[in-house]
Amino acid sequence: MAQSSRPMVAREGRTNQRYGANGERLVAGIVPLTADKNYVLLIGSTRRGGWVLPKGGWELDEASPQEAATREAWEEGGIVCKVNYDLGMVEEKRKPQQMSAEAPRASYHFFEATIERLEAQWPEMQRARQYMSFAQASAALADRPELLDALQRSTMIR
Repeated sequence: MAQSSRPMVAREGRTNQRYGANGERLVAGIVPLTADKNYVLLIGSTRRGGWVLPKGGWELDEASPQEAATREAWEEGGIVCKVNYDLGMVEEKRKPQQMSAEAPRASYHFFEATIERLEAQWPEMQRARQYMSFAQASAALADRPELLDALQRSTMIR
């Protein structure tokens, strides 16, 4: 998809959010790797500080979690990518005290993707982007076990 056809405004709110049978928020995410699989691109967290994988709610107008995941990669990191693998579902692993009305219980569906390019302008430009090795990313995601699980499922070079 050409940059000009990508919206420059991030979606906000939960009006179009999909929820699972048990009331959990359905979240889709990307493990964005360089072509050589030596590095993953992490995104600065807006709520808690630190680093995260691009992820966000799967919305009602999106045909698949893969579509939602690639949208989130664009919105949060300006990442244009090609999905290579479905990494499957990752169940909620956060502690109850890490959840709130703004960050409720969720079920995550992650995909591995190859970064095709990073755009200079994207909807959530306030977020930092940082390439990391597997060891660096594992340390950065240590307090987010659901994100670490997705990284560990990827084919990234260790």
